[in-house]
Amino acid sequence: MPTFRSQDIPNLQGQVIIVTGGNAGLGYETIRQLSEHNPARIYLAARSRTKAEQAITELNQANPQSTDIRFLHLDLASFDSVKAAAADFLRQESRLDILINNAGIMMTPEGITKDGYEIQFGTNVLGPALFTQLLLPTLRITTALNNQTRMVMLSSAAHSRAPNDVYKFDELRTTAPHRHTTDRYTTSKLANLHYAQALATRERDVKIIPVHPGMVATNLHQASTGTFLNPFLYAAVCLAATPVEKGALSQIFAAVSPEAKHGQYSGPVGKAESGSKLARNGDLQEELFGWVQGEIEGHVDVIL
Repeated sequence: MPTFRSQDIPNLQGQVIIVTGGNAGLGYETIRQLSEHNPARIYLAARSRTKAEQAITELNQANPQSTDIRFLHLDLASFDSVKAAAADFLRQESRLDILINNAGIMMTPEGITKDGYEIQFGTNVLGPALFTQLLLPTLRITTALNNQTRMVMLSSAAHSRAPNDVYKFDELRTTAPHRHTTDRYTTSKLANLHYAQALATRERDVKIIPVHPGMVATNLHQASTGTFLNPFLYAAVCLAATPVEKGALSQIFAAVSPEAKHGQYSGPVGKAESGSKLARNGDLQEELFGWVQGEIEGHVDVIL
């Protein structure tokens, strides 16, 4: 496959886009590059208005001819916030061409979300799943205008490090104190992949595309409290990490390229991947999808 570059992004005239976690790192860079290709509006979804507005100011200063970039308040650790964000967006827009579920947290200390879920699973999996389900009807409507309408779900190559006894659903309503923070993170990233692929088997109109960016130099690593490697090797890997300008191309490819295939997991850049043995476990995928849908069904009018 030819290398996908920023200049390969097609004309996005008229399109409406949401990027979660858009105030920094991969999300910010994704917005920066997409904004140079003429979309109608991009919604930068984030928890902090201050950080989001600062990012929007910087994006506009870097490219005064940039598209209309708007703040959308979204805290993925709160179902109420997720629902409010979706409602706020739908009050402003009747179409949604691209939803990029980019936001997430990585190897944080123990905690629970406002709804009582393990903090990494709740933020990385349940929040994006609910947000997607609330916006899916609008994505489907938009396919009549744009047959490349899609949802991109960010996973991670680290999903392959998920523990073999993954998805102990009773512990997902605790802080999972006996699990290392790395196990909690990798479990959430495996669940992102499973959820997106299970949704893809059910969805016929909207492209559903799971993707991982590889090792990218972002501030997410600085915020984490766990590592896969000893400190010296970890530092070496970070030094060798892909710059964010290139690292964002994986999810940009998934978001805009006609070559990105429905349901196909891909890595840098646009390379089809099969995922780990656990990722390929269809029974586990269905079990995860069914549980997640059951947890969020009371917050969505119609659910798959």
